[in-house]
Order: sequence, then structure tokens, then C-alpha cells
Amino acid sequence: MKSTPAPRRRRLSRKPARRRKKPPQTPAEGEGDPEFIKRQDQKRSDLDDQLKEYITEWRKQRSKEEDELKKLKEKQAKRKVTRAEEEQKMAQRKKEEEERRVREAEEKKQREIEEKRMRLEEAEKKRQAMLQAMKDKDKKGPNFTIAKKDAGLGLSSAAMERNKTKEQLEEEKKISLSFRIKPLAIEGFGEAKLREKAQELWELIVKLETEKYDLEERQKRQDYDLKELKERQKQQLRHKALKKGLDPEALTGKYPPKIQVASKYERRVDTRSYDDKKKLFEGGWDEISKDSSEKIWNEKKEQYTGRQKSKLPKWFGERPGKKAGEPETPEGEEDAKADEDIVEDDEEVEEEVVEEEDEEAEEDEEEEEEEEEEEEEEEEEEEEEEEEEEEEEE
Repeated sequence: MKSTPAPRRRRLSRKPARRRKKPPQTPAEGEGDPEFIKRQDQKRSDLDDQLKEYITEWRKQRSKEEDELKKLKEKQAKRKVTRAEEEQKMAQRKKEEEERRVREAEEKKQREIEEKRMRLEEAEKKRQAMLQAMKDKDKKGPNFTIAKKDAGLGLSSAAMERNKTKEQLEEEKKISLSFRIKPLAIEGFGEAKLREKAQELWELIVKLETEKYDLEERQKRQDYDLKELKERQKQQLRHKALKKGLDPEALTGKYPPKIQVASKYERRVDTRSYDDKKKLFEGGWDEISKDSSEKIWNEKKEQYTGRQKSKLPKWFGERPGKKAGEPETPEGEEDAKADEDIVEDDEEVEEEVVEEEDEEAEEDEEEEEEEEEEEEEEEEEEEEEEEEEEEEEE
């Protein structure tokens, strides 16, 4: 086969190549020239061989591509199968894990319920023992107790009970009722046995109602005692505030009274110490106001005694205020009379001041006596409480 230059790439199709029709020749070209005919046949045969080679090569390439595509499809199918198996195994593993987690959570919940049940049973036993001890106790002790705080958590049992949610309380209630309310085993009982069981339940109901009434009355008494203690505390705080010169309700509130450490009207630096300012609110202000009022009184008195004494002028030959028929007073007697009137007024004022001071002293003595009596009562109450605590401890 002769080597020919590569022809242009043509689009190959599955259809066999058609032979080109021989173009019509003129009778002058082909007649009587066998060499030309031979050359034309040779060209055609070469072209057919080349086309055959192209077709065979294309078929080989096509078969190779189909084989590769078939292998890829088989590989894809195998991969789908393996992936489905892996997904099935993963789903099974997840299901087992979820079941295990649910089982562990259920077991943990059951353990917690059982622990809570045991704890409530112990609390119920202690409560029953305490009620029995209270019933057996003949001597009446204090009807209230002060619960100590838990050192570990910093919260008392009552505070922890208040902090529980509604769901927790309902759950504890169900657990508590589950062992308090025992199921009735009345299978196979006759009429007589049923009557005995009903009578036994009735007696139990009467007993529980009696205990409920006793506890309600005890709670009422405790509330009354607490109210009375708070009122006594308020009275003590009122007396303490009055003793310090404060408002009676100053110490009964939630917060202590405020101390005014600076004046909002004076724009100057207050050089007094905190103790001096505090003493003003503990009764020192009364002494300062008393000294200032006495100083003002002395100043006014000196001003009044040192005034210029001038006679009233005569009006149409008579002094104002003179009654008809009275003799005219000489010049010196009028001055002496005016001085006597001033002295009498001063004596009256001094007597009134002395009487007021005596009354204030008597009131102070009465207040001191009342405070001493209150202190004695408080000491007696404290001694009684200590004796009661010692008796309880014994």
C-alpha cells in the first residue's frame, strides 16, 4: 500500500461508504486510452482500502469505549450495592445505639425513682416517729422550731422545697402516694371479712382526720406566736428609735435610717467627723437647739433691758392712759413704776422656764424607768427561752 497524506477528518457513520458515481466522461477522454482507465481504477481501489482502514479503526475504538463503559456501569452497580449494605449496617448500628441510650435513660430514671422512693419512705418513717413522740410527750414544749441551714449547699430544706418545679412536686407526690396507699387485697373475702376490712379502713380515716385537725391547730398557734414575736420586736425597735431621738418607725423598716452627712442648703465644706454627725441624730441635736434658743433669749433680754426709756408726750396737757380724777405722777415715780413692771415680767418668765425644766426632768425620769422595766422583761424572757432550750436538749 502506498503512503498517502492524511486526508481530512470526516464524520464516520455506521452506514457503508457509497461509491462515487463515475462522472460522465466525454467520449474524447476515455476512448481508446486504457492507461487512463487503469489509473482511475487504481485511485478508486486505494480510496476504498483507506476507508476500510478508517472503518475498522473506528469499530475498534468504539468497541473499546463500550467495554470501558460496561466496566464503569458494573463498577457503579457494585458500588451502589456496597453503599446500600453500609447504609443498612449504619442504620442498624444507630438503632442499637438509640435503644441502648433509651434503655440506659430508663434504667437511670428507675434508679432515681427508687432512690427517691427510699428517701421518702425514710422521711415518712421519721415523721411517723416524730408524731408518735409528740403524742407520747406529756409536757408541753415550744410549738415552733428553728430549722438550721444546710452547711454544704447553703440552703435549708424549706428553701429547696420552694425551688422545686411543679413537675418534680407531682412526681414526688405520685411516688409518696404509691407506698402510702397500699392496694387492697380483698380477693376471696367473704361478707364478714369485708365488713371487718371496711371497719378497719373507717378507723384509719378517723385517725388521719384527727391528726390533720391537730396539725392545723398547731400551725394556727405557730402563726399567732410568730405574729406576736414580730409585734414585740417592732415595739422594742420603736423604743430604741425614740431613745436615740429618731422617728418611731425609723428602725422597723427593711433598711436602717439614712444619716444626713451634709446640708443641701449650705455650700461649704462640713468639717465635722462622722461620729459628731451621728451624735446629732442620737439626741445631740436637742442640746444644740436648746443652747441656741437660750443664747437668743439672753440676747433679746439684754436688748429689751437696755432699750431707751422715753415718756409718752402729753396730749392737750394730759398723759395718754391717765384716768379722770387721778393725780398727776411726778417724773421719778413713773420711771420707778416702769422698772418694777419690767422686773415683775422677768420674774414671771423665769418661773415659767423653771417649771418647764422641772416637767422635762420628770418626763426623762419616767422614760428611764420604763426603759429599765422593759430591759428587765427582756432579760426574763431570754432566761425563760434558755431554760426551755435546755429542757428540749435534755
